Amino acid sequence: MRRSLRPAVLAAMLSLPAVFVAPAVPAQAPAAAAADKPQATPRGTTFLLPDGWVRTVQGNATVLAPPEADGSRIVIVDATAASADNAVAQAWAALGMTPKFLLATDAAPRDGWEQRRFYDYDVPQNAKRVINAGAYRHGKAWTVVLADVDQAIAEKRGSQFGKIYQRLQPAGHVRENFAGRSAHKLDAARLQQVADFVEKMRRDFDVPGVAIGIVEDGKVVMSRGFGVRELGKPAAVDGDTRFMIASNTKALTTLMLAKLVDAGKLDWNARAVDVYPAFKLGDAATTGKVLVKHLICACTGVPRQDFEWLFEGEKQTPASVMATLGTMQPTSSFGELFQYSNPMAAAAGYIGGQVAHPGTELGAGYDQAMQALVFDPLGMRNTTFDYARAQTGNYAAPHGYDIDHAVQVMGMGLNDTIVGSRPAGAAWSTVNDLLRYVQMEIDRGQLPDGSRYIGESALLQRRQPQISLGADKDYAMALMVDRSEGVTVIDHGGDMGGFHSNMMWWPEQKVGAVILTNADEGVYLRGPFKRRLMELMFDGEPQAVAAAEATAKANRAAFDAQRKLLQWPADVAALETLAPRYRNPALGELVVSREGDKAMFDVGAFRSAVATMPQPDGSLALVTIDPVAAGFPFVRADKDGMRRLVVRDGQHEYVFDEVK
Repeated sequence: MRRSLRPAVLAAMLSLPAVFVAPAVPAQAPAAAAADKPQATPRGTTFLLPDGWVRTVQGNATVLAPPEADGSRIVIVDATAASADNAVAQAWAALGMTPKFLLATDAAPRDGWEQRRFYDYDVPQNAKRVINAGAYRHGKAWTVVLADVDQAIAEKRGSQFGKIYQRLQPAGHVRENFAGRSAHKLDAARLQQVADFVEKMRRDFDVPGVAIGIVEDGKVVMSRGFGVRELGKPAAVDGDTRFMIASNTKALTTLMLAKLVDAGKLDWNARAVDVYPAFKLGDAATTGKVLVKHLICACTGVPRQDFEWLFEGEKQTPASVMATLGTMQPTSSFGELFQYSNPMAAAAGYIGGQVAHPGTELGAGYDQAMQALVFDPLGMRNTTFDYARAQTGNYAAPHGYDIDHAVQVMGMGLNDTIVGSRPAGAAWSTVNDLLRYVQMEIDRGQLPDGSRYIGESALLQRRQPQISLGADKDYAMALMVDRSEGVTVIDHGGDMGGFHSNMMWWPEQKVGAVILTNADEGVYLRGPFKRRLMELMFDGEPQAVAAAEATAKANRAAFDAQRKLLQWPADVAALETLAPRYRNPALGELVVSREGDKAMFDVGAFRSAVATMPQPDGSLALVTIDPVAAGFPFVRADKDGMRRLVVRDGQHEYVFDEVK
């Protein structure tokens, strides 16, 4: 089940009633930010105002509005109250809003806040809004952040919302900074602390299997597994267990492109359409601006638009993926916002494959280029795009929760959909293979035997920032460059059904690490794992353990709250009125069948039972519940005698009409 996401990075507010205006602090005229700019509330709580946003101060409330004039705002309130609940209740009441409460969960202290509590609300799917709240305490003073944001703006401006929250701190707080500190060696005692922490997280988050690896000063200092490859079977995870690495594939794809650049066969600054004339986006002007380096920079304005391949994945081919890319429209200006695009990353790989092997079928050319230019020379013998080979011998199965919060082995249906877009995320690999890649990155293109694999220039250009990802964080070519703690760490994550991973390295300290997991909850191990390594290297404040424990507790509370909203078994009367078939031009056909008292939704790429979920506005959603594809809400939208279902991603709405 997909929990309701708490975008601690999203927010907004409606017009402010007079109750917020204190006579002692006159309202200030709106001021637009010319660039990201540090700001403070009247009481001194600091935050970062993103470029182009407007700030208005009204008494004890600071209102932040994105450029779109649609009512989306964040309101930061300097509150006085006896508790977090009271502070948030007062803030909503003053705004004249009463969102339907769902749950409140506590997070670990950090950034100078001694207490943090977050609030989720039961928001109708048809509202297309993100509504949430957070209460932060320092001493006896509370800062409340209220959010009411258009869903599309919440997604496309996610990096900007993140900047606001990443620098939300009490007055006078000095952020922890590791700049200038010498890093401790990861000796046996520190490595044992890492291992103990990973095992505790694995158990707390119900992850059957985890593999981790660490390199330091050119040596593998840890490569080991925790738990099992598949629930109910004894085979243990180790450093050679294959997992899907999902979007970590992208960094390997850009490495293949870098090899072509190094060989003089490709130029990072060449126009993509000049290299591959068939390259096309839905907008001609944007198509003409895209250089090779932009294919995988998340900076073109093309938004995340994954449903086309998630729903039609069993039909997708590399050629159809490229054709579908030609229908996609940008939703922000070129170079304006970080917007992640899997189809664009796929195009990067396929174009590179054509440069390496002109005239081959797109997938075959890419596969050959990756094998010859990346996997073979780096000795990555267990890394493959061959799913049949990957799922033999020492490999991990994916897992997820069922509707009763029991961990189950997950089918591969949804994961199979990425094959057509494989440069974006279809590789299988192991900790030991990925450590070879990470070590090469740390050694700036040299191999362990001292020979040069790739020239530094072509390799390091992949790390040049292309678009801002957050406060002191940038996205390069499928690599995230994070300087927010005063030292540089480069990393990237990967997420597919039941597989979540991360690889990271600290170039100056010559330390790198990999974590691979085989359950959906594994996504929550990555951040604390990275943080714990930094604490041990730089004598950092001990935050990782408390953060992981609080997140595990909050996740369970969120799951239970969402479960109470579902009717299971589903409302039989509602199921009986469904059409047997629906169709959407982009997502294809949805077939409804009955198995006893269950209704099954089959879109081809995946099949799941559905629960009914009454909405606060009186509408009805049907939610997929099987682990393989849990959490897709299809909303009934019957009109004029025609039965319809609507499903939405962050910036797109897809209407399935009844097939007569």
